[in-house]
Amino acid sequence: MSLNGKVALVTGASRGIGRACALKLAGAGAAVAINYTSSEKSALEVKNEIIANGGKALCFKANVSKLDEVENMYQKIEEQLGPVEILVNNAGVTSDTLLMRMKEEQWDKVMEINLKGVFNCSKVAIKKMLKLKKGRIINITSVVGITGNAGQTNYAASKAGIIGFSKSLAKEVANRNILVNCVAPGYIQTDMTEGLSEKVKENLLSSIPVGRLGSPEDVANVVQFLTSPSSDYITGQVITVDGGMTM
Repeated sequence: MSLNGKVALVTGASRGIGRACALKLAGAGAAVAINYTSSEKSALEVKNEIIANGGKALCFKANVSKLDEVENMYQKIEEQLGPVEILVNNAGVTSDTLLMRMKEEQWDKVMEINLKGVFNCSKVAIKKMLKLKKGRIINITSVVGITGNAGQTNYAASKAGIIGFSKSLAKEVANRNILVNCVAPGYIQTDMTEGLSEKVKENLLSSIPVGRLGSPEDVANVVQFLTSPSSDYITGQVITVDGGMTM
C-alpha cells in the first residue's frame, strides 16, 4: 500500500491520533504536511522522527478555523511539497460541561475548530483535487457523534456534524474520484484520557468488549487503509474504531 509520490496533510498532527497518522502515512511513502496551532515543539519532534526514518515532512502552523490561514497553509504546502492528495482532518478540541453550565464561548470554540475546521480544510483541498480528478479526505469524528455523551453536547454535535458533512461531500465529489470517509474512534489512549481516574477507566473498560482502550496506532491503521487502493470502492462511510463499544 505504497503512497510514494503523494502529499498528505494531517491537521492537529503534533500529538495523539494526528501524530500516529502522520507517522503511518510517512512510513507508507507519503510526504507529510504536519499542521499544528500552538505545539511547535511537538510538531517538530514528529517531523524529525519521520525524517530520521527516511521519510519527508514539513511543519505548517495554521488555525484551521481561520479560512485565510488555511488557504495560506495550502499555498505553502503546494510550493514546498506539492498538491495535497490526502487530507486527514484530525484537529479537534473539547470543552466539556453540562449544557446548563456551558458558556457560549465553549460552544463556539468547539464548533469552530472541530466542524468549521473540517469545512475550511476540505473546501480548499477539493479545489485542487477536482482538477487532479483524485483525492482522499478522511475526517476523524468520534463515537460520541453517534451515541452522544452527557457533558459533551458541543463536542458530540460537532462530531455528528462532521459525519453529515462527510456523507454530503462524498456524494458531491465521488464522480471525480475523490473519496470522503470518516473514522470514529472510541476511547483512545491519548492526553485526553491520561487524566481520567482509575475508577472512570475501569468503568470505560467494562463497556468495551475487547477489554482495552485503543491506541492512536489503531486509528492510524484504518486511516492508512482508507488512503490505499484497497479502499477504492469505499466512500461516505463511518468506520468505528472502538473495540466493539458501539456494536
